[in-house]
Amino acid sequence: MMENSKFYTRSKIWLEDSQGNVVFGLGRYRILNEIKHQGSLNAAAKKLKMGYRAIWARIHATEERLGQSLLVKKVGGTSGGGSQLTPLAEDLLKRFDKIRINIEQKTDLLFEEDLGSHMVINPKKDSKTGKLCGKGNQEEDIDSPNRALL
Repeated sequence: MMENSKFYTRSKIWLEDSQGNVVFGLGRYRILNEIKHQGSLNAAAKKLKMGYRAIWARIHATEERLGQSLLVKKVGGTSGGGSQLTPLAEDLLKRFDKIRINIEQKTDLLFEEDLGSHMVINPKKDSKTGKLCGKGNQEEDIDSPNRALL
């Protein structure tokens, strides 16, 4: 790791119903986004390296919990089948992405304000004393509560 490296916080967010069942999260976001780009559940499943049934089950569970459809399905035939996102699904993608980005930005800021200044990038250990050398070549005892968090 280089001396000018920077750390970033990451967290997972999802929406649950009152029984603790997942309604929407990054996995379902990726599924819907891939369906949007591929035009079908089957193509999205292949692109995501998931089974068709697994994708269908997640979408179906979310639709049940929301009480609304996320996909408009075309039955196969000579032109083949396919799926399109409903306006609700499109809105979910936009709003979830906005919330996710906002949370990442705010947690990065909080991290920088509260913890970032205490992080030592690539600390060096003094070969004679066994102590970590922090910022400004100050040595800190390895067992010190103020030592670098790695």
